[in-house]
Amino acid sequence: MIGCGTAEADSKRGAGLRKGVALALLCALASASPARAQLFSDRPPPIPPAAVPEAPSGGAISLAPPSGPAAAPSLPPPLVQPPVAAVTPPAISPLPTPAVSGPPQGVLALSARYGKDLPVINSGLVWRIYSDRPDETGAFKLIREDRNATPNLVLTPGSYVVHVSHGLVSAVRPVTIKADTDRETFVLPAGGLRIEGRVGSSKIPPNQISFSVFKGSQFEGGERAPVVQSVVAGDVVLLPEGTYYIISNYGDANSSVRSDIRVQAGKLTDVTVTHRAAVITLKLVGEQGGEALANTAWSVLTPGGDTVKESIGAFPRVVLSEGEYRAIAKNEGKMFERTFNVVNGVDGEVEVIAR
Repeated sequence: MIGCGTAEADSKRGAGLRKGVALALLCALASASPARAQLFSDRPPPIPPAAVPEAPSGGAISLAPPSGPAAAPSLPPPLVQPPVAAVTPPAISPLPTPAVSGPPQGVLALSARYGKDLPVINSGLVWRIYSDRPDETGAFKLIREDRNATPNLVLTPGSYVVHVSHGLVSAVRPVTIKADTDRETFVLPAGGLRIEGRVGSSKIPPNQISFSVFKGSQFEGGERAPVVQSVVAGDVVLLPEGTYYIISNYGDANSSVRSDIRVQAGKLTDVTVTHRAAVITLKLVGEQGGEALANTAWSVLTPGGDTVKESIGAFPRVVLSEGEYRAIAKNEGKMFERTFNVVNGVDGEVEVIAR
């Protein structure tokens, strides 16, 4: 073993610096571990299979991390939490706002009857609700209109005027609505009237007959305007309960009949008016059975000379009550005439011969 002291003696003797350094290294290795000291022997070191290439020139490659601020590795930026004010909160749907309740409401339940002990009217009613005070023009403002038979109307509490009509029957009543249900029943003593006309056993076509209805009896004095006029046969007219008379006109001449009737509440009154008349066709001919002459002016007169009907044409038709008449025809400045009779229910032709 080579001791440390021997190395110092060789140094003193002026051995070369290179050898001294080598010896110093050997001493350090020897003191560290005896097993490692055995690596250094007198035998030459093994030769590798090939020569170890020399390090390339141009400076050594340093494996140590470079120093200095520029050599610091590029690290991702630190995570910084944004300020609370900069964070946009997620959108949240607002909760539905509960409906703000308005002023208290009341319900007006309406119905109408033909009489106190009669069933409720189920059709044909018109209800109108008006303000109880007139506006600046003096008119009462219409608040609501309803055509249901038994409506339930929601209204603001207050005072109103209720008007109901059923055909020609109507009623008015003031009401006061509170914040609850107010039930109002109106009595409309009305009845229905349906009329038709006949001649003998034959029904008169609706387009050839019309009716006018008057209040009261035909035997009562005084002129009266019709309650309803130009009523078509078969139609139902709603009238207040009471006595009426009908004027029935068949055609547009003199077939007119008057009839007294009675309308009862809650009932349909059917009336058949019988006329004693016939439809007559007038002809001016050159000879019996000949062709009618055009542009003829006609006048139909009673035996007393009263004019019943006037017309112009080759074949005028006229509805006449049964009885005796005189027909006068004028054509090309000449006048021709003939008397004839009308038999109830017997329609026919009346020829006037131009000679």
